[in-house]
Amino acid sequence: MRLLIGAFLALLIAAATGLGATWLALTRGTAFGAITIGAWTAWPKTGTADIDPYARAAVARSGELPIGSGDGIAFYARSDDAGYALDGRCETLLRGVTPAARFWTLTLYDPEGRLVANSASRYGFTSQEITRFSDGSFQIMVAPRARPAPVGAATRIGREAPMPSIARRACP
Repeated sequence: MRLLIGAFLALLIAAATGLGATWLALTRGTAFGAITIGAWTAWPKTGTADIDPYARAAVARSGELPIGSGDGIAFYARSDDAGYALDGRCETLLRGVTPAARFWTLTLYDPEGRLVANSASRYGFTSQEITRFSDGSFQIMVAPRARPAPVGAATRIGREAPMPSIARRACP
């Protein structure tokens, strides 16, 4: 009887651990094959046949349509470079350069993955709408109220791949 109870307890612990790991992978965006550059994370195999089972389940659960590998890659940021969670009440400066691409968009979503509601009905920027400095870098200020971006030359970021940095400027 003691052996049966021990085996049942071991099975229960294994099932709870497996289900817990799966839940974390699906709800926290933890999938295999992620690449991280600064605060930005992407899963390059999401739009391919080589997608891992956890990423496939997360895509099915969210209902999103992943970008095909020939069309581009989606990068996500949930925090700034210092590790603070992105907050719509704060002024946040994005500055730097982007990977080589013909076209890109920067879109704001809430923690549940919905577009951020705002009175201006402005949900994002495209690569065609920004002004670049002579070195190819740019600055975008994301803030609760319209403000000009800080003046000055942005410096190139030395990383394996060029990605904009995210820095909190002011927060109430």
